[in-house]
Amino acid sequence: MKTKYIFVTGGVVSSLGKGIVASSLGKLLQARGYRVTIQKFDPYINIDPGTLNPYEHGECYVTVDGRETDLDLGHYERFLNITTTKANNITTGRIYQNVIDRERRGDFLGKTVQVVPHITDEIKHNMLILGKTGEYDFIITEIGGTVGDIESLPYIESVRQLRWELGKNCLCIHLTYVPYIAAAKEVKTKPTQHSVKTLQEQGIQPNILVLRTEKPLSENICHKVALFCNVDFDSVFQSYDVPSIYEVPVALANQGMDKVILQKMGVPAKGRLDLRLWKNFLNNMKTAKKTVTIGLVGKYVELPDAYKSINESLLQAATYHHRKLNLQFIHSEKINDENAEELLKNMDGILIAPGFGQRGIEGKFAALKYAREHNMVTFGVCLGMQCMVIEYARNVLGLAEANSTEMDANTPYPVIDIMEEQKHLTMMGGSMRLGAYACAVEEGSLAFKAYKTHFVKERHRHRYEFNNEYKQQFEDNGMVCSGINPDTGLAEIVEVPALRWYLGTQYHPEYNSTVAKPNPLFMSFIEAAMN
Repeated sequence: MKTKYIFVTGGVVSSLGKGIVASSLGKLLQARGYRVTIQKFDPYINIDPGTLNPYEHGECYVTVDGRETDLDLGHYERFLNITTTKANNITTGRIYQNVIDRERRGDFLGKTVQVVPHITDEIKHNMLILGKTGEYDFIITEIGGTVGDIESLPYIESVRQLRWELGKNCLCIHLTYVPYIAAAKEVKTKPTQHSVKTLQEQGIQPNILVLRTEKPLSENICHKVALFCNVDFDSVFQSYDVPSIYEVPVALANQGMDKVILQKMGVPAKGRLDLRLWKNFLNNMKTAKKTVTIGLVGKYVELPDAYKSINESLLQAATYHHRKLNLQFIHSEKINDENAEELLKNMDGILIAPGFGQRGIEGKFAALKYAREHNMVTFGVCLGMQCMVIEYARNVLGLAEANSTEMDANTPYPVIDIMEEQKHLTMMGGSMRLGAYACAVEEGSLAFKAYKTHFVKERHRHRYEFNNEYKQQFEDNGMVCSGINPDTGLAEIVEVPALRWYLGTQYHPEYNSTVAKPNPLFMSFIEAAMN
């Protein structure tokens, strides 16, 4: 069949959960037997989220081919058990960069370059790229931001044009907010009406409405919305609050969303909707009686989205082990040698979070020193792994001034250092190791017991590396490099075999963990913490 395109827009306010709704819809179509992928178009002018502070945008997600992307791509992968690429996330900055590069090359033959048609044509070109591969039956496209924003206008115009060009192969879903006014004890549909009106003024009549609400809405409210927004009653769906984001696909399936979409697009409903594995996962989550308590030590803990993929990977692993996850966030600026015991003693395991920069680094050393000396189950990710190495160098190898050259360019013991060939690169991101790289895992190691294979590929996002000049010294003193990049010889995994479970990865295993296939290291970590 011809590739079908579904566009998801949002109105009233941001952060309604377009990414979750798009992922849930993708899950339903996938459960019908269709091949699905999702892409995100973000209206900000940054080339990608790689240089954005986590306080601005949450975590930066990384695709297998090394593109730094919006955190919603993590939801897409976790829900659909797919891998995304650079084609799955485009920003306004990249759109304009592409058009300006073409203008500089003379591709427009001296014409005046304008938002319409040149920017909109570039947007449409990128919206259709994945569909031209022939790999997918459905391409779901999430438009970032809120309808009515100035920066979203070129995207809405591009969708308007594609609706006419694609005909029945295109469908528009609009997610809006229906607030509950506690003082009046009633819900209000006016914000939704205004949101749809704004979309209509820009040339798009949504085919389907999804009403984001705190509580299930009455049939009368849905009828009212359908009437005033020119949408069929059976095309108004609710996305009400549920205990877990993983329950959203089931809630939408119970309302028949997949059937309505297939009917509107003239696609036969293939077989029965098969959500058995998904429902088993939810059942494990709901019926788990015992709890596993994990302390996450990081400097962005007041903003959980900064560690979104880690949080979800821990939840997935705990659920598969039939445990409830009690995730405790510990600010790395507020932990030190004096209070480490008080903050960590009740944890079943701790995870030292990734990040960049000096802030909060000494707190991570304090947490690791306590964890190592008390044989706690400990997982270090990226900078967390580097902190493991530095703390070990200082307190076991006796190299008191050991550090990373990221933190101290003049350290006499640069146990973490930038590679020589990267030192002269100045563009932000230019010196980063990004995307999936190979790792050879040493047989008999903790990592090997988790992965059960000699060879894995995991995703990276970092500049600094374990300094191999110190490798022998570390291994002579009990910290081994159990995972090595076969092409460069760089250390990817370190562990201390004498301890119960003390392991760090230079890569980000959380990017490779889904509901259907949780990452083996997180599974092993939670299992060790349970014991």
